[in-house]
Amino acid sequence: MNNQIIIRPETANDHQAVFNLITAAFEKMEFTDHREQYLVERLRRSSAFIPELSLVAVLDGRIVGYVLLTRISIVSKERRSESLALAPVAVLPECQQMGIGGKLITQAHEMAAGLGYTSVVLLGHADYYPRFGYLPAHQFGITLPFDVPARKLHGMRTDKRRTAGSARAWWSIRRNSSK
Repeated sequence: MNNQIIIRPETANDHQAVFNLITAAFEKMEFTDHREQYLVERLRRSSAFIPELSLVAVLDGRIVGYVLLTRISIVSKERRSESLALAPVAVLPECQQMGIGGKLITQAHEMAAGLGYTSVVLLGHADYYPRFGYLPAHQFGITLPFDVPARKLHGMRTDKRRTAGSARAWWSIRRNSSK
């Protein structure tokens, strides 16, 4: 085992391994419907999907982590802006606490910035995501068109600017729909 983690774009040949990985990663998680793997399948088929921002982490030839950034719109009274949603980030349970999720998130942010995207929104743990530059989304004036605890909604700018005003982030597909 050489312990070198390789981050690369997902390919069609990776889909089943990613499905299984996400299933395992979220199996024992609280506050989830345990259907994130189906969300990824739907997102891949949607116009929100950006292949370059669907990344896998490979360790010793095995896919051990995954992250996906997809297009969303942030809409205010004044304008509509394209942004990204981060969901999901997943690491095999036996490979967690090794920094793999962080490497995936960091690489995804860098790639998104390189593609010209300036912001990312996510739902997630309030204690984990600030280390990657995320702030409570209310600081950007962002809300969602559905109920979610404010402490779970985060946003960041990949270009490090801050914006003011009020806006709503709109996912391009329903996140809570079934398969």
